[in-house]
Amino acid sequence: MKCTVCRGPAVIDLRRHNANFCGDHFLKFCRDQVAKAIIQHDMIAAGHRVLVAVSGGKDSLALWDLLVELGYEAHGRYIGLGIGGYSKASTAASVAFAESRGLPLRLIDLRGEYGYDIPTAAAVTRRVPCSSCGMSKRHLIDSAARDGGFDVVATGHNLDDEAAVLLGNVLHWHTGYLGRQAPVLPERDGFPRKVKPLVRLSERETAAYCVIRGIDYIVDECPMAEGNRHLRYKEALNTIEATSPGTKHAFYFEFLDKAADRFRPEAAVAQDSLRPCTVCGSPTSAEVCAFCRLVDRVSDVEPVPVELLRAGRGRGQSTRKVSR
Repeated sequence: MKCTVCRGPAVIDLRRHNANFCGDHFLKFCRDQVAKAIIQHDMIAAGHRVLVAVSGGKDSLALWDLLVELGYEAHGRYIGLGIGGYSKASTAASVAFAESRGLPLRLIDLRGEYGYDIPTAAAVTRRVPCSSCGMSKRHLIDSAARDGGFDVVATGHNLDDEAAVLLGNVLHWHTGYLGRQAPVLPERDGFPRKVKPLVRLSERETAAYCVIRGIDYIVDECPMAEGNRHLRYKEALNTIEATSPGTKHAFYFEFLDKAADRFRPEAAVAQDSLRPCTVCGSPTSAEVCAFCRLVDRVSDVEPVPVELLRAGRGRGQSTRKVSR
C-alpha cells in the first residue's frame, strides 16, 4: 500500500476518500480537514482565544493539538467526574499531554468543588449517568468560557459523533434538537460560541492522528456509558459505512445543506424563553438552572462508588452525610 501523495509506504487507508497516506501526509490531511471546517463554517477568527473541552480521550487531545498546530491560542479545561479509575486515568492523560507541550490546563473536580460526582448524581436522580454528566460538563465549560474571557469553546465531536446524534434525532424526530445540530452554535443569551472543528474527521482518523503524533490518550470507553443509545447508533452507522464508504459524511453534511434550516425556527422558539438563573446567573428556562438544582439535591449525599452503581445496587440511594 503506497501513499497517494508521495508513493512512499502508507500507514493508513481512507476508503471514503479513496486514498492512502504515509504518516506525514496523513497529518497534513488532518490539519487540512480541520482548517477547512473552521473556514467553511466560520468557526474561529484570527486572534480568538479558544477554550478546549478536554476529556483525556483521543478526540479532545487531537483537537487541542491540531488547533495549536494551526496557530490558535488554545487553553484546556478538564472536569473530574469522579468515575473511579476511569476518571483518574483521564486526568493523568490530560495533564501529561498539557505538560508535555507546555499548554495551559485548568482542572475542575466535581466532588471537590461542588460536592458531588457523576455516579452519585445518577444514583440519586435515578436517571442514566450521561444525563447528569453531559449537563454538568456543558454548564461548567460555558461558565469557564464566560469567566475566562474566551471567544469560543471547541469540543472534540467528530464525524461519527455527529452522524450518530443525527440518526438518533431523526429516528425519534426530536425537531428541537435537529434545529440546533450544527458545527457552530453562535454566542447568545449568556451562552458562549461553540464549535466542532473535527466534524470532517472520523473517529478512526482522530485515533490514527494521536498514534502518529505520539499522543497518549485513554482508550477505554466510560464504564457508565454501557447501553448508551448513542453507541448503538454508531455501531449501526459503522455497519453501513463498511459496505458503503462515505455514508456518514453524506448523511451529516447533506442534512446540513438540505434540511437543517427547516428545523431552526422551532429551536429558536425554545431559546426565546431563557432567563438568568437566580442562583448562578446562567441562562435557563426555569427560575433555577438544572445544574444548580442538581447541586442542591446531591451535594450532601454520601458518594456512591461506580462499581456499586454498575451492579445495579446504587440507583436511587440517597444517604445524607452525617455531621461529626
